[in-house]
Amino acid sequence: MEKIIIFAMLTVFSMVVTGIYFIYKGTDKNRKFARAFMKLNLMVFAPVFVFGLVTLVPQMASAAGATASGNGLGFLAAGLSTGLASLGAGVAVSNVGSAAIGAVSEDPSILGKSMIYLGLAEGIAIYGLIISIMILGRI
Repeated sequence: MEKIIIFAMLTVFSMVVTGIYFIYKGTDKNRKFARAFMKLNLMVFAPVFVFGLVTLVPQMASAAGATASGNGLGFLAAGLSTGLASLGAGVAVSNVGSAAIGAVSEDPSILGKSMIYLGLAEGIAIYGLIISIMILGRI
């Protein structure tokens, strides 16, 4: 099991090192060789990864099922509520922040109003964190 993971990590590491090497030596011959090497590396990595998923995941799931106390879904729900709320807050802050910068550049007296809207957008992440704390309190 460990050998499969080590082999997959070595193929990914070799692809990264080769890519960095060929970025610094950018001739056409090197690019053709890099493409061929990356195709070969991908052809090796994909089957090893699929084999690892097919063989290792059921073993891990059965081992976790034997010792689990039933709290896994609660932890998953807490993590998802925080993560998705933070993702939504990031999208909201990016939209509100860019609009606020544009509005303040035209009229500097709008800065206070735009900060209020920005704080409301950041509040979404706090709501998700509160929900996850409530879920963890019930576990």
